[in-house]
Amino acid sequence: MRRYLAAAALAALSFIPAPAGAAGRVYVRIGPPAPIVETRVVAPSRRHVWIAGYHRWDGNAYVWVPGRWELPPAHRRAWVRGHWVHERRNGWYWVDGHWR
Repeated sequence: MRRYLAAAALAALSFIPAPAGAAGRVYVRIGPPAPIVETRVVAPSRRHVWIAGYHRWDGNAYVWVPGRWELPPAHRRAWVRGHWVHERRNGWYWVDGHWR
């Protein structure tokens, strides 16, 4: 029971709400693990772009989201990979990947 309570307390303290001016951000006090090296399957076509996997925060722990092949929404678009940013005072927050 003590382990459960200790784990619950750690999970509750491992994230903090976003400060004013950082709307939509959820800060995590624990840094993300190293990315997992994925084996890519053959692309469905020459137009498909690989979207690399990443660790997301589920409110209690980091969870791996596997990579995938995806068609760009428009011709000659590039994928900008999502990434974690560390702010010394607040912790880590996620910046979504996007097409440009």
